[in-house]
Amino acid sequence: MNIVLIYPNMGDYRTKDAMTPLAIGILAALSPGHCLTFYDDRLERIPDSLPDADLIAISVETFTARRSYQLADKFRQQGKKVALGGCHITFMPDEAESHADTLLLGDAEGAWEQMLNDAARGTLRPRYQGDHTRPLTEYKLDRQIFAGKRYAPISLVQYSRGCRFACDFCSIHAFYPGRVRTRPAAQVREEILSLPANRFILFVDDNLFSGRRALNDFLQMLAPLKRCWGCQISIDIARDESMLDALAQAGCGFVLIGFESLNSANLRQMGKSWNHSAGDYAAVVAALHQRGIGIYGTFIFGYDDDTPDTIAQCLRFAQENRLEVANFNLLNPTPGTALYDRLKSQGRLLSPHWWIDPDYRYGDPVFTPGGMSTEQLTTLCFQTKTRFYRFGSVIRRLCRFSPRRSWRTLWVAWLVNIVSHREIARKQGKQPGEKA
Repeated sequence: MNIVLIYPNMGDYRTKDAMTPLAIGILAALSPGHCLTFYDDRLERIPDSLPDADLIAISVETFTARRSYQLADKFRQQGKKVALGGCHITFMPDEAESHADTLLLGDAEGAWEQMLNDAARGTLRPRYQGDHTRPLTEYKLDRQIFAGKRYAPISLVQYSRGCRFACDFCSIHAFYPGRVRTRPAAQVREEILSLPANRFILFVDDNLFSGRRALNDFLQMLAPLKRCWGCQISIDIARDESMLDALAQAGCGFVLIGFESLNSANLRQMGKSWNHSAGDYAAVVAALHQRGIGIYGTFIFGYDDDTPDTIAQCLRFAQENRLEVANFNLLNPTPGTALYDRLKSQGRLLSPHWWIDPDYRYGDPVFTPGGMSTEQLTTLCFQTKTRFYRFGSVIRRLCRFSPRRSWRTLWVAWLVNIVSHREIARKQGKQPGEKA
């Protein structure tokens, strides 16, 4: 069959910070014998018609749902078969089914191959369910599907799926309710060796710290490769100085850590009281910087104990501790999270299906905050991002001497800061599904 794969953007416009969507590479690897065409909506315009397509598959996230449904409806009106999959579809299948001929729920492996076989026979079922317990020993990825597209010069690699924690605002535990699954370290090693030698590697795992023994074995595999890499990891790793040393020795140049809040009541509400068990945040930052490891810190604004003062404290912390990168996220209740269910039950959702609401704009709260007005929350979140990424702030944070910091880590930090400086204003206030 002729299969068209589509990775949508939030709206009908292009961006310059896109990275390779591994989900598309997985689908490509699972489709031997078929002719594949891939369009990344973030980088290129999707044709108005796809006359040769036997099946059009669209990968959907919550922020891209409206755009995805618009594309699906258009192609179905042209008589094309459309499949929808991804995390949003997994949590909202009843919403999605009116926009598709078939749905893929959960992981692609196993379900995607069956869908293709049925499509070729003309016997598509309404839904296909992936197996979230399936071992990752036969993980496959085809990077050739990305050839010719201008992605950020960073190689993405996946080692595990799932997370040990179930934070209030996060849907990962609902998507992967069982134990964390990991790929064989030797398999990941072969994939890394196939990548460009000087390319910064980013592990896309939701939490690379799946367990002390597993992480230690993984780091021992990485150390001899002499690659520079980054990952998302829980702050509890800072309890163990030897593990921090092992991270640095294995080539870790960047960690994304969810600080989320400096307010203990907020941390309790989001199910992250353990965040402080690793010690004072500033001490964690210092321990990582001493080892030449840069920090991408994330913060969430909008929990019940947030006020203008708590938001200002987060900005001061990020600047005074010279975090290389930071993301100040407006709290967005998404399907599959305990947060969404709680706010819905409390009657605090201003728009229960905000992702397809034509009145929703990116950066607007979709719930009633506890400590300030929605207008205050919108303004303060946007101002905090803007101030952190002013060029003066960027220079003060990044121009510090660190004998152990590699040039690749510093290069990645400058790249992310420059892109963020440009993209913050471009995204604010945009309506999902709209043109630029």
